[in-house]
Amino acid sequence: MKKFSRRKFLGLNHALLASAYLPIDLLKDFTPSHFNTLKIGIIGLDTSHSVAFVKALNDNPTNKNFQDCTIIAAYPLGSKDIESSTKRIPGYTDEVKKYGVEIVDSIDVLLQKVDFVCLETNDGRPHLEQALQVIRAKKPLFIDKPVAASLSDIISIYRLAEKNNVPVFSSSSLRYMETAQQVAAGKIGKVLGADCFSPATLEPTHPDLFWYGIHGVELLYTVMGRGCKTVQRSHTAETELVVGNWEDGRIGTFRGTRNGKHDYGGTAFGEKGNLVLGPFKGYDYLLDQIITFFKTSQSPVDTKDTLEIYTFMEAAHESKRKNGMTISLATVYEQHLSQSDKTLKKLSS
Repeated sequence: MKKFSRRKFLGLNHALLASAYLPIDLLKDFTPSHFNTLKIGIIGLDTSHSVAFVKALNDNPTNKNFQDCTIIAAYPLGSKDIESSTKRIPGYTDEVKKYGVEIVDSIDVLLQKVDFVCLETNDGRPHLEQALQVIRAKKPLFIDKPVAASLSDIISIYRLAEKNNVPVFSSSSLRYMETAQQVAAGKIGKVLGADCFSPATLEPTHPDLFWYGIHGVELLYTVMGRGCKTVQRSHTAETELVVGNWEDGRIGTFRGTRNGKHDYGGTAFGEKGNLVLGPFKGYDYLLDQIITFFKTSQSPVDTKDTLEIYTFMEAAHESKRKNGMTISLATVYEQHLSQSDKTLKKLSS
């Protein structure tokens, strides 16, 4: 198994987690040219994403990329103790059954029926255990937000996927906001900075931004790219502000809201002008990327980007614990990499 670099993390002149790439030549066996229909399974019916994906794929899709793709089975259980998740499971289970989805009683049974998996459990705490079962079964895996409930678990998931040559992809749907993709494609030239916002409701079992702030942070990274060195967080009961300093001198900010209108967006500032980011138009854009990922076995989001996004959020959480102190992402990553070493050692014993 390749070792993740402990010395190089975020520098533009260094390769952040070079070994985190999933080698394309090792993924060719997953290209599903032999599949007539993509048989997809879902783990977790405690999120509206699961229902949205089932409807989009199973209810006579007009999107050509969705045709011949079917969610055939689901394992409903997600969180055991987060009420906002557990109370959804019965209703969402009944809803997906209307579209021909078989409900199974274990992940093992699910894996016997499907070729691809969407891990949708709203609670990130069981994700490592759930993802490990999928990875051991050699099934390409999409993991919905959050990838896990700790940075160390997230690192472990990607390391396990690499070791087993299993493609893994994760992203917030906000990455595929049309205006964000325009900025990423160069519409306003080099991005000089960005301010992004989203709801940031809290869940005590997760680092603050992992639960919902991930949406706005992923939007920020979509337009800014990786390379953030430090973050500093200010917060009140109503809102919070995270200021990220990129190593090339740019500044990007995330504002998380607790109350008010449930909305997403921001502004990207570029050499050729500025662009307002928004509006959010739903999940189909993300689902289109998921299906393409299943068909090609190549993640549209670099592993290094995903790892830095969660390091940014964990560093913001550390800044909160230390009363707004400026926190180094490299230091935070190093700490959680060490914890990942212990986790993987335990799993292998």
